[in-house]
Amino acid sequence: MAVHFILLCFLFLGTSASFASTTSLATNATADGSPARQSSGSGGGGNVTTFSFSGFHPDLRGTNLTVVGDASINQGALQITPDTGNNAANFLVNKSGRILYSDPFRLWRAESTGGKKVASFHAVFTVNVYRFNGTEPAEGFAFLIAPSADAPPAGSYGGFLGLTNAATDGNGGNQIVAVELDTEKQPYDQDDNHVGLNVNSVVSVANASLTPLGIEISPIGSAKYNLWIDYDGAARRIAVYMADVSQPKPASPVLDSDLDLGATVAEKSYFGFAASTGIKYQLNCVLAWNMTVENIPWDEPGKSKSSLVLGLAVGVPVAVFVLAVAAALGYFLCVVKRRKVDRDEGGSGSVITGTMIRSLAGGPREFDYRELRKATSNFDERMKLGQGGYGVVYRGVVVEDHNNPAAAGTTVEVAVKKFSRASTQGQNDFLSELSIINRLRHKHLVRLVGWSHDDGELLLVYEYMPNGSLDQHLFSSASGSRQREPLGWELRYSIVQGVASALHYLHDQYDQRVVHRDLKASNIMLDAAFTARLGDFGLARAIETDKTSYMEEVAGGVHGTVGYIAPECFHTEKATRESDVYAFGAVILETVCGRRPRCDIDGFHFLVDWVWRLHRDGRALEAVDPSLDGAFDEDDAERLLMLGLACSHPTPAERPKAQAISQILLRAMPTPHVPPFKPSFVWPAIDGGFDTMSTTAGTTSSQVSTVMTSSSAGSGNFMRGSQSHAPPAPEQDTSGSLV
Repeated sequence: MAVHFILLCFLFLGTSASFASTTSLATNATADGSPARQSSGSGGGGNVTTFSFSGFHPDLRGTNLTVVGDASINQGALQITPDTGNNAANFLVNKSGRILYSDPFRLWRAESTGGKKVASFHAVFTVNVYRFNGTEPAEGFAFLIAPSADAPPAGSYGGFLGLTNAATDGNGGNQIVAVELDTEKQPYDQDDNHVGLNVNSVVSVANASLTPLGIEISPIGSAKYNLWIDYDGAARRIAVYMADVSQPKPASPVLDSDLDLGATVAEKSYFGFAASTGIKYQLNCVLAWNMTVENIPWDEPGKSKSSLVLGLAVGVPVAVFVLAVAAALGYFLCVVKRRKVDRDEGGSGSVITGTMIRSLAGGPREFDYRELRKATSNFDERMKLGQGGYGVVYRGVVVEDHNNPAAAGTTVEVAVKKFSRASTQGQNDFLSELSIINRLRHKHLVRLVGWSHDDGELLLVYEYMPNGSLDQHLFSSASGSRQREPLGWELRYSIVQGVASALHYLHDQYDQRVVHRDLKASNIMLDAAFTARLGDFGLARAIETDKTSYMEEVAGGVHGTVGYIAPECFHTEKATRESDVYAFGAVILETVCGRRPRCDIDGFHFLVDWVWRLHRDGRALEAVDPSLDGAFDEDDAERLLMLGLACSHPTPAERPKAQAISQILLRAMPTPHVPPFKPSFVWPAIDGGFDTMSTTAGTTSSQVSTVMTSSSAGSGNFMRGSQSHAPPAPEQDTSGSLV
C-alpha cells in the first residue's frame, strides 16, 4: 500500500510540474554528434530554447532528427541528397530529401488585440556542397521552415528543391519558408549561384547573386561555408549572412528582406533542411547546426492570473504535503532495504571496496574519514580548491604518517578529493584512479598520499600544490580568480618541459602504457618551486603494451575538454597516446600565447588556427603572450610554437612521440617540419590524404564520399556556441578537473 501511495504521489507531482515548467532537454554537446537543447528564462516571451549539433551520428535519426525522402546521416554529416559515390543512374538523379529537428517550435501566437506575437530566431550552420569529379552542379539546397515533419511531396525533385512540386508550388496552404542556395539556373532564377528567400514557392520573393562576393556554392573540389540566418519577429525581417568557414560573420548580410512568419507558416512549425537533384546532381551536406529560438508561451502575459493564483494556492500546499509524505516513506523503505542487504550480504560496498584497495601492492595510507572531515573543517566551502565532474577538492591539514618516526607529530597540507558520485560508477572511477596512480612514481606527477572509503564516501588525498594550477596563472584576470604574478618566460618553458617528461613516462617508461585522456592547463599543478606536476588521473586508463588505444566500453562518448580533444576521437571514441600528444600541443600553445585553446581572435575560434595562420604568413612570434612585454627567447619561442603546431597535426600519425618531444625541448633534436597551411582532417584516414594547400579546402578521394576538414582545434568541425551570438564559455568541460 505504501509503495502504491508513493507512486501516486510522484505521478501527481510529475503531472503538476509538466504544466508549470519550461520544456528543457539538456544533453552534452559533443562533436561526435550528441545534441544539446535547453530552455532558459521563464514566463514571458524573453526566454529562448537553443539546440546545437557540432556533428551528426546515425543514432540521431528517429530521436532528435527526422530523416525523410532520399536524405541520410552519414560520415558525420546530414546528407540531404544521396552520396555522389553511388551509381548515378540508379541512386542520384531526380532525388529529394529533408532532415528536420524532431520537435516543433511555436513561431507565433494570436493576441487578443487582433495582432500576432511572432518569435525571433537565430540559426547558424555549416554546409558543404560537393560535385563529384568536376561534374556540373545541380540543383540546390534550402534551410526550411515546414508545418510538418513529413517527407517532401512527390515530384519535388529537380528545381523544386524538395519543397514543392508542379501541382502545389505557389499554394498558400504549403505554409513553408525557405532560404535557398541555388546552383541551377531555372527560367525564374537570376543565375546559378545565388541565395534566395522562398515563401510557399521555389520562385524567390527576394534573391542575391553570390558571384560578386567571390562565393561559389558548389565549386570544383570542396568548400565549406557558414550561413547565419537572423529573424527579427518584432520587425518581421530576415537577414542572411554567408562566409567561408574560416572567416567570421560578415558585417553586412547577403540578403535582407521583409518576412512575416505569422502570415505564412503554421503556428507550430519545424526547422530543418531540404534539397534535390535533377538530371544533374551534387551532394548537399550539413556539417554542423546551432539554433536559438524565442519561446512563446501559450497564454498572453497577464491573462488568467486569477486562475493561476488559485491553482498555486491549492496546488502548492497539496504538493508539498504529498512530497513530504512520499519522502518520509521513501526514506523508511530505503533504510529497511539497506539493512536487509547488509544482513544478507554480510557487509556493504564500502567494505568490499576497502578490501580491494588494501590488497593493492604498496598501497597508500588509509585515512579515517573523521580525520579528513576534521582536516577540511567539515568540508567547508572556504577550504574548497576546485571541482569538476568527478568531485570536489578541498584543502586540508593532516598529521604526518605515524609509521614514520621522524615525522611524528608534524602536520602537512594536503588536497582532499571527495568523489561526488558514491555509486557503482563512482566506485569504479575511484578504484581506477587509485589503481593507476598508486604505482606511478615521477617527479612531475602529483603524488598520492592516501585514501578513505567509509560508508559510501570516497576520498583520495594528494600532496598539496601551493601555487595552484597553470591556468590560474595564465588567466587569473580573465577568470576572476585572485590575481597571481604572471609567469616569466623561463618558468613557462620549464613547465612545458616538465609536462613533456611526465607524458614520456606515462607513454613509454611505465610498465604499462598510460593514456591520461584529460591533459589540460587546469590539470597541471605547480608546487612551491613552480615545478610542473601533472594531476587528475580520474580519466586516465592503462593499456597493455601490445595495444594502441583505450576505448570507453561502458559509457561510450568522448571524454575531455573542448580545445584539447583530438579530432579523430570524435569518430573512434578511443583514447591513444597520439590523442594525449594533441592535448599537449594545445597546452604548449596556450602557455606560449597566454590564450585558451578555445578563444575568438581575428576571426578564428580556436587558438591553433590563428597560430597556424601567423606561421603561414611568417609572423609566428606575434602569437607570444603580449604580457611578457617582449621578454622571451625568440629561438625557444619559435621552437615551442612549431612543436605545438606539430602536436596539433590533424593526422594522428604525423604527431611527434612523447620521447621525441622531450628531446626537442632539451634542444637535442630539431623541431618537426610544420607545413605553412594547416592540413585538413580527413576521416576515415587515408595515407597521404591531407591537403597542405589550403586551410579550408576539403580533400577528395574515390574511397571517401564526405570529407570532414579540420577548422578547429576542438573537433575538426563546428563546435557548440562557436558562432552563437552570446560569448562562449572559455572551456566546455566534459570531464571535470582536479585542482
